[in-house]
Amino acid sequence: MIQRIDHINLVADDLEAMIAFYRDLLGLRLGKRVTISGPWIEAVTRLPQVEAEVVFLEAPQGPGIELIQYHRPAGRRPAGLGDPNTKGLRHIAFRVAELNALVAAMQAAGVEFASEIQQVPSAQVDFALQHKRLIYCRDPEGNLLELCEFA
Repeated sequence: MIQRIDHINLVADDLEAMIAFYRDLLGLRLGKRVTISGPWIEAVTRLPQVEAEVVFLEAPQGPGIELIQYHRPAGRRPAGLGDPNTKGLRHIAFRVAELNALVAAMQAAGVEFASEIQQVPSAQVDFALQHKRLIYCRDPEGNLLELCEFA
């Protein structure tokens, strides 16, 4: 039986830019940083001669983010990755405190948002008498993120 979500994995082209975004802007804590290779990861990924650098970023609660940059073999980036309607895993939602302040800090750092902060109509989605506000943005590699706040 599943106990909980352990982590979310993002494959990166520019590991340092991704670390800076998730650590410095979103406040995740940098955990372990390792290089992985060998028969075990080749078996798991079904990729030959795998070598990758992995960084673990921890959230105060819930699952963390695992960033991985493959040095070999090289991967590809599918078209439409940042589009909200592209099929497959589409976005990561972060529950945050002080959404307005976080968005302002991210805008000051050059992050672009898809819209202004939106209030989700309670008639469409029930949040146990709480109101949900949210906004979408993309990380440095185009992965779609939702920042949401409940009050």
